[in-house]
Amino acid sequence: MIKGFKPMSSATPNNQQPVSSKSASRKKEKNSSNKTLGPVSDLERHLPAEWWKDLFNSFYLKTDGDVVENSLNTVRDVDLIIESTGISSEDHILDLCCGQGRHSMELTSRGYQNVTGIDRSRYLVRLARKRAKSRGLKTSFSQGDARKFRIPDDSKDCVLLMGNSFGYFEREEDDTNVLESVKRVLKSKGKLVLDIVDGVWMSQNFEPRSWEWIDQVHFVNRERSLSTDGKRIISREVITNSEIGVLADQFYAERLYSLDEITSLLNKLGFTDVKVFTKLTSESTRNQDLGMMAHRLFMTAVSPVKKVTKPTPKVKTIQVAVLMGDSNLPDTVKMGGKFNEEDFETIKILKKNLESLTDYKFQYLEDHKTFFNRLSTKAPDLVFNLCDEGFKNQATMELHIPAYLELLNIPYTGAGPGCLWLCYNKSNVRSIAASLDVDVPTETYFDPADQAANLPSLFPALIKPNCGDSSIGITQHAVVHNAMELMSYLDHLREILPGIPLLIQEFLEGTEYSVGLIGNADKFEVLPILEVDYSKLPPELPQVLSYESKWDPDSPYWSDIRYKEAVLDDETHRKLIHFSSRLFERLECRDYARFDFRTDATGRVKLLEVNPNPGWCWDGKLNLMAGFAGYDYSDLLKMILQAAKERIWGNY
Repeated sequence: MIKGFKPMSSATPNNQQPVSSKSASRKKEKNSSNKTLGPVSDLERHLPAEWWKDLFNSFYLKTDGDVVENSLNTVRDVDLIIESTGISSEDHILDLCCGQGRHSMELTSRGYQNVTGIDRSRYLVRLARKRAKSRGLKTSFSQGDARKFRIPDDSKDCVLLMGNSFGYFEREEDDTNVLESVKRVLKSKGKLVLDIVDGVWMSQNFEPRSWEWIDQVHFVNRERSLSTDGKRIISREVITNSEIGVLADQFYAERLYSLDEITSLLNKLGFTDVKVFTKLTSESTRNQDLGMMAHRLFMTAVSPVKKVTKPTPKVKTIQVAVLMGDSNLPDTVKMGGKFNEEDFETIKILKKNLESLTDYKFQYLEDHKTFFNRLSTKAPDLVFNLCDEGFKNQATMELHIPAYLELLNIPYTGAGPGCLWLCYNKSNVRSIAASLDVDVPTETYFDPADQAANLPSLFPALIKPNCGDSSIGITQHAVVHNAMELMSYLDHLREILPGIPLLIQEFLEGTEYSVGLIGNADKFEVLPILEVDYSKLPPELPQVLSYESKWDPDSPYWSDIRYKEAVLDDETHRKLIHFSSRLFERLECRDYARFDFRTDATGRVKLLEVNPNPGWCWDGKLNLMAGFAGYDYSDLLKMILQAAKERIWGNY
């Protein structure tokens, strides 16, 4: 959801210091070139159900910038908002579907002190924050879904839905859910401002085809049609660089409401005093067809009177049980097959940082023989599930912990059993990633029991277990350069990991990145992206995060590999976050997750692995990324707990 959608417009460790990104858009633009689908007889058949998740990026600001980046339009809109609502500078205002924040920032610049913007597009929210900071404006922006966003009930005096940001969803019920959410956050007799396309006029006057130059090298072709039921405009947009070729071929839609229909819907939900002030006009810097922005309805409505509720009592201290691996049991993943001094020091640091979180009271359950009985006898308010070793320190039984917690009906942090099962099997993740158009390495699944398997001849190759954690089975010899080395390492893995299917994967020799997400699908905190620095590793060793890098202090993999904040061009940064967020949602990760990527020789980003419930230790990747953002270790732990609280209990 964004501001000014114009589908028919006729015309863009914690002490390390952050490093700013540099743009290389021209170079990446060439790599973004796509093929067009060619002639399409039925636009509706090609329309993705959730097209709005991916569409609003830098291309949107190119194609629609003549209107949505036009300051005159923004000033006129805000003039009308103030005139029609009578809002004061002290009022609390929500700009829902705020896009790049143009209305929010204009209000703030005029002295409105409490303006919040929410939008589904991570790209546009990030841009809004950057612009507000450069202008010295204290406008708050966050990511969220208009149907369900985390704003306290009865907290806003006015909610804005500007720029045709209403009507994107496939189901009409979702439009109703948006207005229900608006009603929830508005105070009694709060004001709703709704700016939507004039559905009757548009259904009779849209142009089936148009094209225009965006700038000196880019042009856009558009096709449009009514949906089968006549209730939506379906649009197709092909963006082309005259020197390179097609950059994007995308489909999107908007539901058409008549004045009577939208008034009836508002009244049904309890809104009163619905008024239409005027039909908005828009200017275009390219002075061409305005498309969906040509005829719009500007409406206000008053939210219903609400019952007075008692103040929420002070929340009690939350009782948290921290589940961990059992240090008294063997652990085949660790060096020597048991907990060592580094593990005990890591646990000590964890406990020290958790104890600083005064809103919680922690107990630690490490004895796997008794902790299910202890949980069922006296259930805590919340379980902090840090048992990534698995039940009885068996990685194959990691999913059993949340499964049992669900049987006991005890809420917990992190991923559910289904997600953990999916992500433990790397070939599953690869298949799902490919279905989401996330680039993946070339790969062959090899079952040691299948003697007739066809082995690949693509070298260099990386051999690793299909199922496993902590880089088990990945050593310097896992990177093979010929058939002899391949067969030798396959024999080695069959011996140490009998019966485990293996993956023979193209070895990606480019830069390696990790992306950390904290929160949930409607509200992510994206940590600064981490880069693995192999520059100090002896040249004779393959550049790979091997088992030794995590468990053997005497190995150069342990001592010579460094981690730093990645310096990225805008397109690579966008792609890494886009890939990660899509996988987070599809795999049903929860509260926090880490996604590892690496580039091939051409610079193409490909997925390595998805890590739900990633390593929580103080010197792990997730905490290093938190450090790049200026967070302490205790801050990271608090953020994970807060994400779980909001998911389980809402605005706690």
